[in-house]
Amino acid sequence: MLKAVIFDVDGTLAETEEVHREAFNTVFERVGLGWYWSPEEYCELLKVFGGKERIRHFVETESIDGISDEDILELHRLKTSLYAELLPLTAKLRPGVERLIQECLSRSVRLAIATTTTESNVVALDRAVGGSLRLDNFDVVVGGNKVPQKKPDPMVYQTTLQKLGFEPAEAIAIEDASAGVEAARGAGLRCLATPSYYTTAHDLSQATAVVEDLTNRGDGNPVTVDYLEMLTD
Repeated sequence: MLKAVIFDVDGTLAETEEVHREAFNTVFERVGLGWYWSPEEYCELLKVFGGKERIRHFVETESIDGISDEDILELHRLKTSLYAELLPLTAKLRPGVERLIQECLSRSVRLAIATTTTESNVVALDRAVGGSLRLDNFDVVVGGNKVPQKKPDPMVYQTTLQKLGFEPAEAIAIEDASAGVEAARGAGLRCLATPSYYTTAHDLSQATAVVEDLTNRGDGNPVTVDYLEMLTD
Protein backbone atom coordinates (compact mmCIF):
# COMPACT_ATOMS: atom_id res chain seq x y z
CA MET A 1 0.00 0.00 0.00
CA LEU A 2 1.30 3.45 -0.92
CA LYS A 3 1.83 5.49 2.25
CA ALA A 4 3.94 8.44 1.08
CA VAL A 5 4.87 10.50 -1.96
CA ILE A 6 8.30 12.13 -1.86
CA PHE A 7 8.84 15.12 -4.14
CA ASP A 8 12.03 16.67 -5.46
CA VAL A 9 11.75 20.48 -5.73
CA ASP A 10 13.62 22.33 -8.49
CA GLY A 11 12.27 21.27 -11.86
CA THR A 12 9.80 18.86 -10.28
CA LEU A 13 7.44 21.00 -8.22
CA ALA A 14 8.17 24.12 -10.26
CA GLU A 15 10.36 25.30 -13.15
CA THR A 16 12.73 27.20 -10.87
CA GLU A 17 16.11 26.50 -12.46
CA GLU A 18 16.04 29.57 -14.69
CA VAL A 19 15.50 31.70 -11.57
CA HIS A 20 18.51 30.01 -9.97
CA ARG A 21 20.59 30.74 -13.09
CA GLU A 22 19.56 34.40 -13.09
CA ALA A 23 20.38 34.70 -9.39
CA PHE A 24 23.82 33.15 -9.88
CA ASN A 25 24.65 35.44 -12.81
CA THR A 26 23.44 38.57 -11.02
CA VAL A 27 25.60 37.79 -7.99
CA PHE A 28 28.62 37.08 -10.19
CA GLU A 29 28.14 40.48 -11.83
CA ARG A 30 27.57 42.35 -8.56
CA VAL A 31 30.77 41.05 -6.95
CA GLY A 32 32.80 41.73 -10.08
CA LEU A 33 33.75 38.18 -11.03
CA GLY A 34 32.79 38.54 -14.68
CA TRP A 35 31.35 35.01 -14.81
CA TYR A 36 28.24 34.28 -16.85
CA TRP A 37 26.45 30.94 -17.07
CA SER A 38 24.56 30.63 -20.35
CA PRO A 39 21.49 28.34 -20.52
CA GLU A 40 23.60 25.75 -22.36
CA GLU A 41 26.39 25.87 -19.78
CA TYR A 42 23.93 25.82 -16.89
CA CYS A 43 22.30 22.73 -18.36
CA GLU A 44 25.66 20.97 -18.01
CA LEU A 45 26.28 22.43 -14.56
CA LEU A 46 22.95 21.02 -13.38
CA LYS A 47 24.52 17.58 -13.56
CA VAL A 48 26.31 18.69 -10.39
CA PHE A 49 23.79 18.81 -7.55
CA GLY A 50 23.95 21.54 -4.92
CA GLY A 51 24.61 25.24 -5.45
CA LYS A 52 27.90 25.39 -3.56
CA GLU A 53 29.04 22.22 -5.28
CA ARG A 54 28.11 23.72 -8.65
CA ILE A 55 30.22 26.81 -8.03
CA ARG A 56 33.13 24.68 -6.82
CA HIS A 57 32.88 22.44 -9.89
CA PHE A 58 32.93 25.49 -12.16
CA VAL A 59 35.98 26.95 -10.40
CA GLU A 60 37.87 23.67 -10.63
CA THR A 61 36.86 22.92 -14.22
CA GLU A 62 37.82 26.41 -15.40
CA SER A 63 41.04 26.35 -13.30
CA ILE A 64 40.10 29.65 -11.62
CA ASP A 65 42.55 30.74 -8.94
CA GLY A 66 41.91 32.82 -5.85
CA ILE A 67 38.46 31.47 -4.95
CA SER A 68 38.43 29.98 -1.44
CA ASP A 69 35.82 27.80 0.24
CA GLU A 70 34.78 30.88 2.22
CA ASP A 71 34.29 32.78 -1.05
CA ILE A 72 32.10 29.97 -2.37
CA LEU A 73 29.99 29.98 0.78
CA GLU A 74 29.50 33.74 0.55
CA LEU A 75 28.61 33.60 -3.14
CA HIS A 76 26.04 30.93 -2.39
CA ARG A 77 24.63 32.91 0.54
CA LEU A 78 24.18 35.98 -1.67
CA LYS A 79 22.65 33.88 -4.44
CA THR A 80 20.17 32.22 -2.05
CA SER A 81 19.04 35.61 -0.75
CA LEU A 82 18.59 36.99 -4.28
CA TYR A 83 16.77 33.84 -5.41
CA ALA A 84 14.13 34.40 -2.74
CA GLU A 85 13.65 37.95 -4.06
CA LEU A 86 13.37 36.92 -7.71
CA LEU A 87 11.18 33.84 -7.24
CA PRO A 88 7.80 35.57 -6.72
CA LEU A 89 8.15 37.29 -10.09
CA THR A 90 7.79 34.08 -12.12
CA ALA A 91 7.09 31.13 -9.84
CA LYS A 92 4.20 28.76 -10.43
CA LEU A 93 3.78 25.08 -9.71
CA ARG A 94 4.11 22.68 -12.62
CA PRO A 95 0.88 21.33 -14.13
CA GLY A 96 -0.88 18.80 -11.93
CA VAL A 97 1.27 19.31 -8.83
CA GLU A 98 -1.34 21.14 -6.75
CA ARG A 99 -4.06 18.64 -7.70
CA LEU A 100 -1.90 15.61 -6.80
CA ILE A 101 -0.92 17.14 -3.46
CA GLN A 102 -4.57 17.72 -2.65
CA GLU A 103 -5.48 14.15 -3.63
CA CYS A 104 -2.70 12.76 -1.44
CA LEU A 105 -4.04 14.76 1.51
CA SER A 106 -7.61 13.58 0.88
CA ARG A 107 -6.41 9.96 0.66
CA SER A 108 -4.23 10.22 3.81
CA VAL A 109 -1.06 9.63 1.78
CA ARG A 110 1.75 11.41 3.56
CA LEU A 111 3.85 14.02 1.78
CA ALA A 112 7.59 14.61 1.95
CA ILE A 113 10.33 16.54 0.17
CA ALA A 114 13.84 15.26 -0.54
CA THR A 115 15.91 17.91 -2.28
CA THR A 116 19.44 19.22 -2.69
CA THR A 117 18.26 22.82 -2.49
CA THR A 118 18.12 24.49 0.91
CA GLU A 119 15.02 24.22 3.05
CA SER A 120 14.79 28.02 3.02
CA ASN A 121 14.39 27.83 -0.77
CA VAL A 122 11.51 25.38 -0.32
CA VAL A 123 9.81 27.85 2.03
CA ALA A 124 10.49 30.66 -0.46
CA LEU A 125 8.81 28.63 -3.23
CA ASP A 126 5.71 28.02 -1.12
CA ARG A 127 5.44 31.73 -0.36
CA ALA A 128 6.01 32.64 -4.01
CA VAL A 129 3.09 30.46 -5.13
CA GLY A 130 0.78 31.85 -2.48
CA GLY A 131 0.89 28.78 -0.25
CA SER A 132 -0.55 26.50 -2.94
CA LEU A 133 2.27 24.01 -2.28
CA ARG A 134 0.58 23.35 1.09
CA LEU A 135 4.01 23.04 2.70
CA ASP A 136 2.56 22.93 6.22
CA ASN A 137 0.95 19.61 5.29
CA PHE A 138 4.26 17.96 4.42
CA ASP A 139 5.38 15.62 7.19
CA VAL A 140 9.06 15.69 6.27
CA VAL A 141 11.25 18.18 4.41
CA VAL A 142 14.91 17.23 3.98
CA GLY A 143 17.06 19.81 2.22
CA GLY A 144 20.61 19.69 0.97
CA ASN A 145 21.73 21.64 4.01
CA LYS A 146 20.82 18.64 6.20
CA VAL A 147 22.69 15.86 4.36
CA PRO A 148 26.40 15.92 3.47
CA GLN A 149 26.07 13.80 0.33
CA LYS A 150 24.11 15.24 -2.59
CA LYS A 151 22.18 13.39 -5.28
CA PRO A 152 22.88 11.01 -7.03
CA ASP A 153 23.91 9.69 -3.61
CA PRO A 154 20.77 8.17 -2.04
CA MET A 155 21.37 9.73 1.40
CA VAL A 156 18.66 12.40 1.12
CA TYR A 157 16.05 9.75 0.31
CA GLN A 158 17.32 7.37 2.98
CA THR A 159 17.08 10.18 5.52
CA THR A 160 13.58 11.09 4.37
CA LEU A 161 12.38 7.49 4.62
CA GLN A 162 13.91 7.20 8.09
CA LYS A 163 12.10 10.33 9.25
CA LEU A 164 8.83 9.07 7.74
CA GLY A 165 9.30 5.67 9.36
CA PHE A 166 8.51 3.83 6.12
CA GLU A 167 10.17 1.16 4.04
CA PRO A 168 11.07 2.01 0.41
CA ALA A 169 8.23 -0.18 -0.89
CA GLU A 170 5.71 2.02 0.95
CA ALA A 171 6.65 5.23 -0.87
CA ILE A 172 7.40 6.63 -4.31
CA ALA A 173 9.64 9.48 -5.43
CA ILE A 174 8.83 12.07 -8.09
CA GLU A 175 11.88 13.52 -9.85
CA ASP A 176 12.84 15.42 -13.00
CA ALA A 177 16.59 14.73 -13.38
CA SER A 178 18.77 11.68 -13.92
CA ALA A 179 20.77 12.20 -10.71
CA GLY A 180 17.55 12.45 -8.71
CA VAL A 181 16.19 9.28 -10.25
CA GLU A 182 19.47 7.52 -9.48
CA ALA A 183 19.32 8.74 -5.88
CA ALA A 184 15.75 7.52 -5.41
CA ARG A 185 16.45 4.14 -6.96
CA GLY A 186 19.61 3.84 -4.87
CA ALA A 187 17.44 4.19 -1.78
CA GLY A 188 15.22 1.35 -3.03
CA LEU A 189 12.34 3.60 -4.09
CA ARG A 190 10.21 3.42 -7.20
CA CYS A 191 10.44 6.71 -9.08
CA LEU A 192 8.17 8.62 -11.44
CA ALA A 193 10.13 11.03 -13.67
CA THR A 194 8.65 14.24 -15.11
CA PRO A 195 11.45 15.91 -17.13
CA SER A 196 11.67 19.69 -16.83
CA TYR A 197 12.91 22.40 -19.19
CA TYR A 198 16.55 21.75 -18.31
CA THR A 199 16.35 17.94 -18.09
CA THR A 200 14.56 16.87 -21.27
CA ALA A 201 17.82 15.40 -22.57
CA HIS A 202 18.57 13.45 -19.38
CA ASP A 203 18.69 9.68 -19.40
CA LEU A 204 15.69 8.78 -17.22
CA SER A 205 15.68 5.10 -18.11
CA GLN A 206 16.16 4.09 -14.46
CA ALA A 207 12.78 5.60 -13.58
CA THR A 208 9.83 3.29 -13.00
CA ALA A 209 7.81 5.45 -15.41
CA VAL A 210 8.30 8.71 -17.29
CA VAL A 211 5.51 11.21 -17.97
CA GLU A 212 5.49 14.65 -19.57
CA ASP A 213 3.90 16.15 -16.47
CA LEU A 214 1.41 15.19 -13.76
CA THR A 215 -1.60 16.04 -15.93
CA ASN A 216 -0.92 13.33 -18.50
CA ARG A 217 0.62 9.93 -17.87
CA GLY A 218 0.64 9.15 -21.59
CA ASP A 219 -2.94 8.01 -22.07
CA GLY A 220 -4.62 11.36 -21.55
CA ASN A 221 -5.30 10.69 -17.87
CA PRO A 222 -3.61 12.52 -14.98
CA VAL A 223 -1.17 11.00 -12.50
CA THR A 224 -3.28 9.93 -9.52
CA VAL A 225 -2.66 8.22 -6.20
CA ASP A 226 -4.06 4.99 -7.69
CA TYR A 227 -1.58 5.26 -10.57
CA LEU A 228 1.34 5.84 -8.20
CA GLU A 229 0.21 2.91 -6.09
CA MET A 230 0.16 0.73 -9.21
CA LEU A 231 3.79 1.71 -9.88
CA THR A 232 4.81 0.53 -6.41
CA ASP A 233 3.15 -2.91 -6.71
